[in-house]
Amino acid sequence: MANEMLHDFFPFVRVYTNGRIERLMGQDTVPPSSLDPATGVQSKDVDIAPEINLSARIYLPPNAHRSKKLPLLVYYHGGGFVIESAFSAQYQKHLNHLVAQANVVAVSVNYRLAPEFPLPIAFEDSWRALKWSAEGKEEWIEEFADLSRVYLGGDSAGANIAHNMAMRVGSENPEGFNLRGIFLNCPFFGGVDPIGSETTEQSKRGREFSERLLRFVWPGLRDCDEAWVNPGKDPKISGLGCGKVLVYVAEKDFLKERGWYYKEVVSNCGWKGEIQCFEVAGEDHVFSVIVPDNEIGIAMLRKVASFINN
Repeated sequence: MANEMLHDFFPFVRVYTNGRIERLMGQDTVPPSSLDPATGVQSKDVDIAPEINLSARIYLPPNAHRSKKLPLLVYYHGGGFVIESAFSAQYQKHLNHLVAQANVVAVSVNYRLAPEFPLPIAFEDSWRALKWSAEGKEEWIEEFADLSRVYLGGDSAGANIAHNMAMRVGSENPEGFNLRGIFLNCPFFGGVDPIGSETTEQSKRGREFSERLLRFVWPGLRDCDEAWVNPGKDPKISGLGCGKVLVYVAEKDFLKERGWYYKEVVSNCGWKGEIQCFEVAGEDHVFSVIVPDNEIGIAMLRKVASFINN
């Protein structure tokens, strides 16, 4: 049949034999806000490379002033590399609260998605957006951001991107900015061999789904021990291009073992920085993105704010 299902990644995306791609969530968008009533944060959309439809939403905290420049945060959204955008209602709310808590100028990158644009396109878009941000030519960045205090952050697949961008900073050492640190919220990493509690039945199902998804978004994937998936197998991991890392994991998230493993690997690889990992009891994957304004979400954002500003 022409409309037979070819790939089923419920609840994210389905692909049919006739080429139709059906995204099942993360498709809503909202406009930027001249003044978010809950946080006082302003936002606007910018084109980075319109010829490839690469863009971003930039955020400015309420007390921004030209006389005191603020850290610059480049943020990468989650969604398994296949759904969501920098312009969704969920990420608009999340970034508003994050920017207000951390008092930063933020660039939320709208990288292109698989399968139309398979990996490594998202990585190339993300790198281009980082370098564009660090050029400091955009008005808000030029007037309010301190390029000697740059941070990267992301959740799930976006946390994977943030790590891989920091690795590229370490290897290429680009001029014009200083990457101080990265924060990874429930990072989407994997590996061939199970670790810790990944041997449970629930985790096995999660690992199988993740491996199928990773092969879908990067069709040339050899296995899940490639360095971009499993930093523990990266011989260059000690070259991580920042001085500090904050990792968040959630008790009910099968990916939590990968966050703890990441901390172990980075702590023992010869990297000279400082890494912290926190596990939040009773919560599931990217809980603070889904609900950034409840007690637990706010507590996490405060921890991120402290990480950036201290």
